[in-house]
Amino acid sequence: MAGIKQFNEDDTLERAMHVFWRQGYGATSMPDLAKATGVQRGSLYHAYGDKQNIFLLAFARYQRHYLDMVRKHMQLDDPVAALRAYFAYVIRSMSEPVPQLDGTPSARTRGCLTTKIATDETAMDEPVRVALRGMLEGLADALEERLSQPDARDRLRLAPKDAARLLMTFTRGNVVMERIYQGTEQLEATADHMIALLFKH
Repeated sequence: MAGIKQFNEDDTLERAMHVFWRQGYGATSMPDLAKATGVQRGSLYHAYGDKQNIFLLAFARYQRHYLDMVRKHMQLDDPVAALRAYFAYVIRSMSEPVPQLDGTPSARTRGCLTTKIATDETAMDEPVRVALRGMLEGLADALEERLSQPDARDRLRLAPKDAARLLMTFTRGNVVMERIYQGTEQLEATADHMIALLFKH
């Protein structure tokens, strides 16, 4: 029927997300997205309008999943253990190989989708900037939510909001370090040092 999508939208947006993650925003074209998703270019235009809208929908889907996983990993009773679990998830996520077009893992790690798009000047139209800001604000909110619980708040050297912002910013720096050193040991060690600085002994 006319106007009805003839493809699986979740699968299409998942595949599109991996293209943006692998290539960046500026280097990704509609033909690239059509090839990766298996959906004809005309159908993509008809369903989503343009590349930017496909990215925004794919990124919103990614953001929901990422923040759900962050909250899930911080459900531990001890706040130090909760933050260690948070960093373990974040480091593992950025250290996974990015899937290639044929679905096989690449030899290089995928890094962070948010940071990759944020450092691409061709992506910095306001709708994309707002989406990236929403992701970082959501991450800071999730961290503040856990750090505001009495078991954490009473041991923190900073206010929960300030500690959450510091952790969110620190995570962005860890992304850059992963790109350079391509290993988890140093990232895990510096994350442990950051946690130790945040809490009173």
